[in-house]
Amino acid sequence: MSVRESPYTEVTVDTTAHAVEGADTWYVIGLSGIPSSDNQGHTSNAGFVTTGEGVVVYDALGTPALGFELIRRIREVTDEPIRYVIAGHYHADHIYGLQAFADHTDAHIIAQRRAEDYLDSETARQRLAQRRDVLFPWIDEDTRVIHPDTYFDAEHRFSLGNKTFRLLHAGPAHSPDDVIMVVEETGVVFAGDIVFDGRLPFLGDEDVNTVNWIQRLDMVQEMRPSFLIPGHGEATAQAARAVSFTRGYLQDLRDQMGAAVQDFLSFDEAFDGADWSQYRGLPAFDETHRRNANAVFLEIESEMF
Repeated sequence: MSVRESPYTEVTVDTTAHAVEGADTWYVIGLSGIPSSDNQGHTSNAGFVTTGEGVVVYDALGTPALGFELIRRIREVTDEPIRYVIAGHYHADHIYGLQAFADHTDAHIIAQRRAEDYLDSETARQRLAQRRDVLFPWIDEDTRVIHPDTYFDAEHRFSLGNKTFRLLHAGPAHSPDDVIMVVEETGVVFAGDIVFDGRLPFLGDEDVNTVNWIQRLDMVQEMRPSFLIPGHGEATAQAARAVSFTRGYLQDLRDQMGAAVQDFLSFDEAFDGADWSQYRGLPAFDETHRRNANAVFLEIESEMF
């Protein structure tokens, strides 16, 4: 199984592929924090499943160089062809690695249909420009947004080799096009950014829907995954704990901000008067928490008025 020299700027961050025992599944864990030159854009998770007839990949990491590193990790495990890449959602920290798969494999890329809203949008152009600024040389003038080959709507199911895969539209929640992937024979669930384990989630998207997000977390809980791979944070066999962490944070935001909206408080009054001590010190608190609270405040205002 040869691993070619990378055509991109080399990365030095840890991209070790960790095995899920007995499940033909491996995953790569991103670093805590927001994308920066310090972490080389490696903040999100990804993973892959071997089937005997080909590899199915979930998410592609945050730069073409990281996407190529993921291909290298796959080739360290198997020489099966890479058949499918599932885009967990079209946020910048997950999608630029798709370029490596598009340019260096024959993989078929699948995404939820609402990803079309992002492609070729002004938001996509602005985000790519921002990433070129903060993540050069790993994101540069040659980096581009890769379009999926296939879209699905509510659910898409396919089989490959000895595995059956079920893709579920979980959005709008963290994003409009959130996708959960279930490997039916093993019970492994790739939850994407529906679940953030051990660090605060990011709610900055204007399309965030925390009501639906909480319902989707309940759905994941009811699946009783044998192993859960979140979009950010550690993968775990303790799925209930990981789901409860994200759900508890979202519900706390809704409770605190909902009471403030009902009392006609301003956002600053609501935020400054709430007790956030249990979250202070967690990864991404300083970067995301106030913005998250404001997003929920505006969401509840819209729901009520």
